[in-house]
Amino acid sequence: MSKIQCSVGTIGIGDGYPLLLIGGPCVIESQEMALHLAERLKVISCNEGFSFIFKASYDKANRSSLDSFRGPGLGEGLRILERVRKDVGVPVCTDVHETNQVKAVAEVADLLQIPAFLCRQTDLLLEAGRTGRPVNIKKGQFMSAAEMGPAVLKVRSTGNDNLLLTERGTFFGYNALVNDFRSLDLMREIGCPVIFDATHSVQRPGGLGKQSGGESRFVPGLARAAVAFGVDGLFLEVHSDPSQALSDGPNMVKLADLENMLQELRRVRDAVRCDEH
Repeated sequence: MSKIQCSVGTIGIGDGYPLLLIGGPCVIESQEMALHLAERLKVISCNEGFSFIFKASYDKANRSSLDSFRGPGLGEGLRILERVRKDVGVPVCTDVHETNQVKAVAEVADLLQIPAFLCRQTDLLLEAGRTGRPVNIKKGQFMSAAEMGPAVLKVRSTGNDNLLLTERGTFFGYNALVNDFRSLDLMREIGCPVIFDATHSVQRPGGLGKQSGGESRFVPGLARAAVAFGVDGLFLEVHSDPSQALSDGPNMVKLADLENMLQELRRVRDAVRCDEH
């Protein structure tokens, strides 16, 4: 059986490689904050044996309210991500929402991310694939694992086979998400490494009326379960002070708690590997 792997720059992901952390704030709030978080996340990840890709959005185009903070915009956001990439020395990932932004984003980002709500948008998937950059497709909250197969085929049709799939929960009535961990295996059978988004999985979409709520206390447990299940990496939104975050604060991991969390995840991964051998 062939190994399920992909690469982002020099980072290998999947069978035979360390766990990956895709982490950072939901949205770029400032250059200073992005550089600080990227540096801290790099050090903590390295110390705990994780590969690391910094993720932050230049624009959150699907916010609950017109009044919600969306980010610095394409130009300024990409400039800040380029600073993170060069100054901190880590790969960067960001969302793309529109086909006319893909080329510019691909000149900076090492990993292009297709947001969950856009995971079926054919033109966006094709444009991302044509850049040759690795693509992370987040599974829509309204999608089954099997339905991600056609999304992957759209990108592969461009000749780009460097893909990740990310699970982030499924709608469970109003304002709630639930995780079916079978999806991790089912998406892996499509032939892509699978990432578990533990922070968005505890989100309560629209749960606070004009903004989304969340239950961050459940993040560590869900992350441990996903690692035990055999996931290839974790997606975690991290902030120095989630209570002051301009987007997704209620479901974020506090920076001060991340080291202990990654230590626990590493121990789970090591235990699973011992059992496998």
